[in-house]
Amino acid sequence: MNRPEPKRRSSGRVTLSDVAQLATVSPITASRALRGERSVAPDLVARVLAAAQQLGYVPDPAARALASQRSSQVPVLVPLLSNALFVDVLDAVHRTLHPHGFQTLIGVTHYDPQEEEQLLRSYLAHRPAGLLLTGFDRTEAARQMIAASGVPCVYLMELTQAPNVYCVGFSQQDAGHAITEHLLARGRRRIAFVAAQLDPRTLQRAEGYRRCLREHGLYDPKLERLVPEPSSMRLGGELFTELLRARPDCDAVFFNNDDLAQGGLLAALRLGVAVPDRVAVAGFNDLSGSDQMLPPLTTVHTPRSEIGQASAAMLLALMRGEMPQPNSLDLGFELRLRGSS
Repeated sequence: MNRPEPKRRSSGRVTLSDVAQLATVSPITASRALRGERSVAPDLVARVLAAAQQLGYVPDPAARALASQRSSQVPVLVPLLSNALFVDVLDAVHRTLHPHGFQTLIGVTHYDPQEEEQLLRSYLAHRPAGLLLTGFDRTEAARQMIAASGVPCVYLMELTQAPNVYCVGFSQQDAGHAITEHLLARGRRRIAFVAAQLDPRTLQRAEGYRRCLREHGLYDPKLERLVPEPSSMRLGGELFTELLRARPDCDAVFFNNDDLAQGGLLAALRLGVAVPDRVAVAGFNDLSGSDQMLPPLTTVHTPRSEIGQASAAMLLALMRGEMPQPNSLDLGFELRLRGSS
C-alpha cells in the first residue's frame, strides 16, 4: 500500500509531522527517534531515519525549544581548545550526552570573564537544556543570569562545599602541594614554581606549592616565575633559561602545565643541564608526549575524561529533576613519577 505523500508547509520546509506521517508513527515517537533516545524500538528508529533522509528533514531547534520550553542543546564553556586538557573533557561530555538526545555547543572564553558573560547571554536566550561551565571565576552579571534562568548547571575542574552548587573536579591546591612534597622527598630544597596564563586554577596550584614549602620552612618568593602570557613550550624554555641564569642554586622546578615543562626539558638539553641530577623538573596535567620526553616528565595526572563523563552524568540527573548526591564530586589526581625528578 502506498503511503500518502506528506503535505508541506506553505514555506516549503519539511516538518517533523511530515517525517512522522511518512514513517507512520506519532510525532512524539519521531522526535524521540531523531534525538537518539534509547526508549524507541530499533525498527521504529530505522523507519523514522529513513523518512527523514528521504524528505531531507533538518530539525528546527528553535521550534523544539518553543514547544518544550527547553532545547536539546547543552552549552559547554571552556577557556581554550588549544589545550588538550579541555579537548579530553569535551569528548567525554559529548559521548555521555549524545546517546540521550542532547547536543553539545562549545563556547570558548579565552579566560575572559566578559567574553564568557557574552556567550552565556547568547546561549541562555535559546533556552538550553543545561549548562557545563569551567570553574567559578565569572562576573556577577553572569552569576545572576545563571541563577535567574533556572537552567541546570554543573561546574567543571574545581570544587566547592557551597550548598546547591553542583561540581566535579579535584583540589588544585592539594595537587600543587603533593607534587611539591614529592620534590622535597627527593632531597630538593630550592624548588621554583613557573607558571603562565595565571587563571584561578593556576593560582590554586601556586598556593599549594607555597603551603607545602612554608610547612617545611623553605618558601622563597624569589623562586617564583609567574607571567600572564599563554602557556607554551616556547615560553617554558625561555622561563627555564631565565630562572637558572638568575638563580643557579635552584635544584628543582615545578611547572604549572606540561607544555611549559616540556619546553623546560628541551631547554635543559640545549644548555647541557643534567635532569634530574642538576635540576629536577615536574609538570602538571600529564599531557600527550610527556612520557616520551628525555627524560620522561614527572607530572600530575588529572582525570579529564572522567570529569567530563561524571559532570555530564550529573547534569543529566539534574535535567531529569533529580538531586545528585554528593553535589560536589572529588575525582582526585595521581602523581606520575618518571625520570625527570
